[in-house]
Order: sequence, then C-alpha cells, then structure tokens
Amino acid sequence: MNSPFPTSSLGKAGDSDVSGDLCFANAQLVLADQVLTGALTIEQGVICDITEGDHIPTGAVDCAGDLVLPGLVELHTDNVERHIEPRPAVDWPHLPALIAHDAELASTGITTVFDAMRVGSIHSGKGRYTDYARKLADELLAARAQGYFKISHFLHLRAEICSETLLEELAAFGPSDRVGIVSLMDHTPGQRQFRDLSALKTYIAKKRGMDDAEFGEHVERLLALQKRLGARHEAGAVQEARRLRAVLASHDDTTCDHVQTSAGNGVGFAEFPTTVEAADACRLNGIAVMMGAPNLIRGGSHSGNVAAEVLAKADLLDIVSSDYVPSALLWSAFRLADIWSDLPRAIATVTSNPAKAVRLHDRGALKTGLRGDVLRVRSIGQTPLLRGVWSRGNKVA
Repeated sequence: MNSPFPTSSLGKAGDSDVSGDLCFANAQLVLADQVLTGALTIEQGVICDITEGDHIPTGAVDCAGDLVLPGLVELHTDNVERHIEPRPAVDWPHLPALIAHDAELASTGITTVFDAMRVGSIHSGKGRYTDYARKLADELLAARAQGYFKISHFLHLRAEICSETLLEELAAFGPSDRVGIVSLMDHTPGQRQFRDLSALKTYIAKKRGMDDAEFGEHVERLLALQKRLGARHEAGAVQEARRLRAVLASHDDTTCDHVQTSAGNGVGFAEFPTTVEAADACRLNGIAVMMGAPNLIRGGSHSGNVAAEVLAKADLLDIVSSDYVPSALLWSAFRLADIWSDLPRAIATVTSNPAKAVRLHDRGALKTGLRGDVLRVRSIGQTPLLRGVWSRGNKVA
C-alpha cells in the first residue's frame, strides 16, 4: 500500500539533521516475535545489522542485559494543546511550547508523533472554541524545517463534527502539510463518549466555568449544530481526508451501527471505542482498535466507558495511545505484557501496529533497513525505566 505522505517527507529533513552510527550490544532485543540476546547496529540513521550473542564489539554500547525496543509511535496525543494552553484561556508562546512538547515526548520514548489539533469552531457562548490549527501547524512545520525538534512530527486533524466551521478549516490544509490522520470527532451530548450528560458536565462545566443554565444552553447549542450541520460535516470530512491522503479514524464508536458507518466511510482505525460491542464490530470489519494508555493504567475510563483491560483480555486491542499522559505509553506496553504474557506482542501495540495503521513502513520495528529509532529500557517489575532514546541513531533523551 502506498504511503499517504510525499516520499521526501518520510522521516528525512527536519527529523534530526545528522544521522547517527552506533551499536547496541549485550542487549535483549525485542523483535517482532521473540526477545533475542544480541547486538543491533545503526549506520547513517538506519538499522543495518542484527546479530545473536552476547559479544560486545569495540566501541559498542554495552546494554548489560537491558531491553532494546523500537521507538514508540504515538497517533493521538492532546499534549501539544496542553503546552500552548496550559490553563483555560492562557495562550502560551507557541515556539517554546512546541519545543517543550517535543522534548517531553522524546523523554518518554516517543520518537514519532501525530500531533492532534482540533479543526471546527464554535464562536459563541462559554463553550466557544476558535480556530487555531492552521496557524499552529504552520509554526510546527516551520520549527521542524529548521531542525528544532528531536523526534519526527506529523499532523492529526481532529475534525469536530459538532461545530460551525469544520469544512472551511479543513480546506486550509493541503497534501504537503504532513497530515497523516483525520479523525471524525462527534462530541454531541447524549451519545458516544458523553452518553452520560453528568460526565460531560463534570468535564466541560468545570473547565469553562459554566453554571447550570450556561451548561444547558451549551448542550442545546450543540444539539442544534448537529441537527443542522452534522451529516454535511461528516461527509465533507471524509472527502477532505481523501484529498489530504490521510488515514481516516473514527472516535468513540459505541454501537454496531456506528462501526458500520465507520466501515462505510473507509475508517482505518477506531480511537477509543466505548463498548465491547463496538470493539467486536471493529474486529469483524477489519478496523484496528486503539485505546488510551491512561485507561489501561488506571484500570478504567474516566468517562465511564469500557476499560482497555477488558478489550485486551478479549483480544480486541491493537494499538495504544498516550492520549493525555505521554509517559503512560511505554508503561502501558509493559502492563499489556503482563496481561498477555507476551512482550513482543505488547510492544507492537505502541510501535509496529500504529506505524502500520498510518502506513509508515520505515519504522516501528527492530529490522534491518528501518529507521534507527531505538529505546534502551530496564524493567523494574512491571515498571519500565527508560535509560536512553535514539532517533535515527541520534541520542535525544
């Protein structure tokens, strides 16, 4: 299958200026289907050799039995928004925010990220939110081109169906903007993630400082928007994803009908299905299932939806996302390794599986010819201690 990105953008300019050469030896290499004692060599930023044994060549990094894993691939993180707006209505300077965001992700083992940005705005009421994605994307892409980032960045446009200006905002993006994912986000009250209005009220009323009357007005405004524009916005967002050559994702599928619609739209993976029923329907329709690492670590959803562990035990979990806690991604893989008694399978949920879902075929595994994105990890029980992060052979954390 062809990549959704121009060849020149696949992990080249802007993803570390200098490609590193090094060898990791005396390591436990986590490969696709086994853990192998051996050495891994990177030249010019690419994995060029994997050998079995505990020999330590001159000049090699002696890993002393530590695990060596592929760099993590993150498809859905709210982290960039947290950095540019650390508190409601606080607009932080964007360049230092982006640099700090990049460094934070590198420090947690993430070497490829699809930065989630909302498109679709509401311009009235306390629940209003305005257009920011095009400007922020320009700043992010410019910083990348200048070599300011440690890791590889792509864009994930979160298409908010229940909004006023979704299609106009999507139209501002083009195929050269490194848009890898367009997700269909329908936060209309009373369904999907917010079937329980009390959960929505707890989330947004506190964040936006709404009283009961203002919250009621906000709900009515969203319901009216969905009735007036929802179908047009969904169909338009699907077309825009095709124009941008981006992978289409669904969000918060709850019923079999939701999944059937997703399948008809050509969805490649489902973000955070809220029920076992929806996850099972995804499996039947060939749609990969992604769940949040915080859900897995906490033992349940903060919105009262299905627990990621339940899906893992039912063999209905393919990809994990850090969502709103970057450091949870690596930790979640070790939690899955404990559930499944299978470390390679668990690591795949945060490396090769997400890479495949977005058609990035040059990373996500320890394999000759792939990018030298590598982590050195020591396991302390079920807790991973990250001892080093390399992007294209360059140490970034």
